[in-house]
Amino acid sequence: MIKEIVNRDDWQPVCVRAGRVDLFGDLQNFIDNRSGIIVVNQIEEQLHELFLLRHPEYRFDKNYQSHLDQYIQDHFSVFDNAGNWFYFPWDNKLVHYLDETEHNELRTGRNRFLINADEQNRYYEARIGVMGMSVGSHVALTITMTGGAKHLRLADLDTISGSNLNRIRSGFSSLGLSKVKAVARQIFEINPYSDIKIYPDGISDDNIDDFFSSNDGLQLVIEEMDNPYLKLRAREVARASRVPMIMAADNGDGVIVDIERYDIQPDRPLLHGILGDMHPRDLVNIDPKQLPNIIAKMAGADFASARMLSSVDAVGKTIYSWPQLGTAATLCGSTLANLARRIVIGEQLSSGRFVVDELEMFKPVNT
Repeated sequence: MIKEIVNRDDWQPVCVRAGRVDLFGDLQNFIDNRSGIIVVNQIEEQLHELFLLRHPEYRFDKNYQSHLDQYIQDHFSVFDNAGNWFYFPWDNKLVHYLDETEHNELRTGRNRFLINADEQNRYYEARIGVMGMSVGSHVALTITMTGGAKHLRLADLDTISGSNLNRIRSGFSSLGLSKVKAVARQIFEINPYSDIKIYPDGISDDNIDDFFSSNDGLQLVIEEMDNPYLKLRAREVARASRVPMIMAADNGDGVIVDIERYDIQPDRPLLHGILGDMHPRDLVNIDPKQLPNIIAKMAGADFASARMLSSVDAVGKTIYSWPQLGTAATLCGSTLANLARRIVIGEQLSSGRFVVDELEMFKPVNT
């Protein structure tokens, strides 16, 4: 039998030390006691880049070495050897990061002008929940990549399978791994200061209130689940909690987007009223053969491409499940992360259903 070296349940990094020079011996002992550990210490390179972000006048003047050397020397003496070390047990890697404020300044340095400092701070401090880690994985990762939502709640009960990998950013070494843990790992590697709560058993009636309300409550929920009962139930709780919700559905290479501003429209019909007065409990014991049609309606069949529409009737006959493409999943992630940022910083986006058409995006220009 082949013994697994890595515990596949590990999903949180360990802060080995807080950067104090007098604890270096403890750090060295930590390294010496882990066979095959990979140590990544690019702290001076990070400081170099941070220095340039703070001194744009050196963009075209390379005569700054003495100024840089003094900056790094001062930084190490003032900031206790600069930053923190984080150990990632799933790949036996120890990485040196700047402290939280400077780490975020560095990784969002190229956001400036497109996102101002106040917007970036509000985006980072936001509390966002993501339900469903297929399309939702792209949303959560893109939010983190753009410097948003330190406080995240992630829910999904599934594990990664081979057929998922046409649209989830992972490899076959992740087969069998909890989707929610896989996404949390990637987020922590981008920002180890993230505050993540995971729900590896997915959303249920037993935990949905906790998902919405724990730790000061959510400012936004991104809903990307397959279960029609839970999709409607989540909206019921969002409306009662006055939490806005957004969703995107694959549509070939394009996407269909839903914005539901329950925060400013607390009496708004669930999912724009497209299911009439249907209550979540009406979906509990529904015939499984009816599910593809209900989900198609919830996802926007009226706007779906011809190929997506034809796939609905083929489910359970010539195909096992409805088709999805990585291009659309990636577009969903980008679109919803954009909307998430705009909502949590206070933009008054209207509720409604919108289509992002892959063909309409390509408009000719005069050259």
